[in-house]
Amino acid sequence: MNSNNPFLNNKTFSTAVSRKDDAQQFNVIDGNQDMTLAGTINRTLILFLLLVASATVIWWATFNGMNPIVPAFGGAIIGLILVVISAFKPQYSPYLAPGYALFEGLFIGGVSAIFEVQYPGIVTQAVGATFVTFAVCLGLYKYKIVKVTEQFKSVVVAATCAIATYYLISWLFSMFTSFTPVHYGNSMMSIGISVFVIVIAALNLFLDFDRIEKGVEQKMPKFMEWYGAMGLMITLVWLYIEFLRLLSKLSKK
Repeated sequence: MNSNNPFLNNKTFSTAVSRKDDAQQFNVIDGNQDMTLAGTINRTLILFLLLVASATVIWWATFNGMNPIVPAFGGAIIGLILVVISAFKPQYSPYLAPGYALFEGLFIGGVSAIFEVQYPGIVTQAVGATFVTFAVCLGLYKYKIVKVTEQFKSVVVAATCAIATYYLISWLFSMFTSFTPVHYGNSMMSIGISVFVIVIAALNLFLDFDRIEKGVEQKMPKFMEWYGAMGLMITLVWLYIEFLRLLSKLSKK
């Protein structure tokens, strides 16, 4: 089974081997053309800092009178476009991944500011919950407490596909009818759905860690460090947004 994160699926990592000869033109840091764990970690940190910097700008502008809707919406669209391009052309990830982080930062900053205005202190809680979840999952994976088996992968993939399908159908119905999705509001059912989604998002981290580790073992080309880092950022952004939604529901109680 593939990792449900489209950035870290087996097909992409397999085809990347055939593109190893293209890595030299993208690698401007050192002469090692193989993917390494340290390199992936460094790229992840770079993307994280870019995202935080971009989000901080929008956050500051919002609390100084700017409407964050337009930059947040624009950042989300452009970020999605860069994700799609990278999915088909991972060799361009050294250029696309930083761009994704910057534009996704606009989205995160705008959404965070909106939530913070309505629920003061919620952003700090969501950030903390996201980091704690990431650290716990990383520790569980590193010390082999949780092993990524084929059955584990199939369950996570199936659950993620179900969530994506449900969100899509709910969005379409709410757009064209008066239907109110179950996960809206702060009912026990809605809160339960949010908790379930957060658990599945967290389980995705294990699949992401596994594919990055496999990529290093298989000596994937250097540009896959950026690709793997970008995939991790996508999962973390998803996890953070879901924490925001859950905490907002709990705040209404």
